[in-house]
Amino acid sequence: MILALAVLAPALVLAAAPARADQVRGSQRQVLRTLDVAHAWRLTRGAGVLVAVLDSGVDPRHHDLVGSVVTGPDLTRGANPRGTPPRRLHGTYMASLIAGHGHGPGRSDGVIGVAPAARVLSVRVILEDDEPGFHAFNSQARFENVVARGIRYAVDKGARVINMSISKDRPTRQERAAIRYAVSKGVVLVAAAGNDGAGRRDGPYSYPASLPGVISVGAADHGLHKASFSNRNSLVQVAAPGVDVFGAGPGDQYWVGRGTSQATALVSGVAALIKARYPRMSPALVAQALTTGVTRRPARGYDPGVGFGVVNAARALAEAARLVRHRHTAAGPGAQDADLPMSAGLGAGPAPLPPVRVVRRDTGMITLYGGIALAATAGTGVSLAAVVVLLRRGGRGRRARAARGARRTPGNVREARGPVAAGADVASKYVA
Repeated sequence: MILALAVLAPALVLAAAPARADQVRGSQRQVLRTLDVAHAWRLTRGAGVLVAVLDSGVDPRHHDLVGSVVTGPDLTRGANPRGTPPRRLHGTYMASLIAGHGHGPGRSDGVIGVAPAARVLSVRVILEDDEPGFHAFNSQARFENVVARGIRYAVDKGARVINMSISKDRPTRQERAAIRYAVSKGVVLVAAAGNDGAGRRDGPYSYPASLPGVISVGAADHGLHKASFSNRNSLVQVAAPGVDVFGAGPGDQYWVGRGTSQATALVSGVAALIKARYPRMSPALVAQALTTGVTRRPARGYDPGVGFGVVNAARALAEAARLVRHRHTAAGPGAQDADLPMSAGLGAGPAPLPPVRVVRRDTGMITLYGGIALAATAGTGVSLAAVVVLLRRGGRGRRARAARGARRTPGNVREARGPVAAGADVASKYVA
């Protein structure tokens, strides 16, 4: 079965032509303040880190990205008709949020990313939904494992963080193996939780975000609560701003949109800052630094909408400094081999799993015990009914004697009615 791989596209276009630089940078201010990047940049701006953007392609000539983009393979080749140029909107947008460096005097104009000194490796693994080959791409078996191939390519080319602002309903075996391969090489994987949460109490699970080893990112609104569209599930790990987020588009354009795609790119930028500061830190410890360094932590510590809270770059770096002396990587023969099946225990090679033990129940005894239980329940009901009847008869007898006494002794009326009323009240409570 072919699984549709969807780009989580921006929901609103602000500018289809170059915007004024001060307008763009000013519009980014709230997002950057939420992430507290100004304090994080005192320690690192992401220099020396290569972030792979597995997406629809990145425009390397955009003046906010020029000089920072390495163009990798187009793994969708053959889906579009020959000679059709890729649009590269979504990929350029995400790359700018991660590593945009601005332009102009002092680079104070245009988009600034969370890790502006980092480099981007563009690997095209999806088509924009308005490209002519979109249907062919999502229906032909030859494109089924482009994400897995893209992950392995990025790892082998030295990427330390892989951003996947993409989503589909079900993973493949090759994707699981590729993710395990990346983790074994110390690469941090970040993916979008998905945008299908509107009107749902519990949104669907999205892949590759919901696979072990991948940091699943939800979107937060202006109030830093779960954005209405963001998926809500138990594998969402952290959140980041995902509403009205400004970014770059092909041809020196600027766009604004909403989605878990944008939130994912921002978290990938924070992960790049951590890997720049602590290159040997394992993916598990990077994830721990992100989760323990959050702001707006939910009241109960965790919420399926925003995970452990909204990512904060400065706090995440502080947590990484505390964790850097620790080890959080599986060890032992075969533990890091992505192609081996699960082992039966530590210290030994892979072993076959024991057969599943089937426990058969005696249906005859179940029927017998069930009948006894029903009979006991019926007996209890009969006993309760008998007690109620006796209590009611006793109440009528007391009322008759009290009535005779009342006719003989008018002074006893109030005293005679008292016990009858109390007895009736007790009986009614018992019956109820």
